[in-house]
Amino acid sequence: MITNISLVTVYVTDQTEAKNWYIDTLGFVETADIQMGDNGFRWVTVAHPDHPELEVTLMVPGPPLDDNLAEAVRRSLANGTHGSLGLTTKDCQQAYKELTAKGVDFVQPPSERPYGVEAVFRDNSGNWLVMVEPKEFDPSAAMEAPCEEL
Repeated sequence: MITNISLVTVYVTDQTEAKNWYIDTLGFVETADIQMGDNGFRWVTVAHPDHPELEVTLMVPGPPLDDNLAEAVRRSLANGTHGSLGLTTKDCQQAYKELTAKGVDFVQPPSERPYGVEAVFRDNSGNWLVMVEPKEFDPSAAMEAPCEEL
C-alpha cells in the first residue's frame, strides 16, 4: 500500500534560479540536479531539511506536457496566478518578517483564519505559496458559519 507522498512538481521559469531561491530564501536543500540524456532534460529537486521524504521537483513547462498545456502553464506563471505549495510555520508573523526582509513578494500578509494564521506569497517564478501557522479548529463548525463575501 501507499505510505506517503514523496514527490510534487512545481513549474518554474528557470530551474537554476528557482533552485537557488528555494534554497536561499526558504531554507530548502538540494536533493538532485541531474542532466538526463542528450535531449536537455534536467531533473532538479529540493526538499525541506526536516522532511527529506517529500521532494519538490522544479520543472520548466515542457514534455511530458503537450505544447498547449505547457504554454498555458507559462502564461499562468507570467501572470502570477499559478498555485503550487502549502507550507506550515510555527510563527506566521515572524516568518513573514523574515521573508519580507529577503525581498519575498507577499500577495496577502498574515491574516487570521478559522484554521490558523495564513499568508500568501509568490516564488521567483510567480507561483503562489500559502504559509499557515495552524491552530486546532472544528471544520464542521466552520462549515455552518455564514460565508463572508470575497
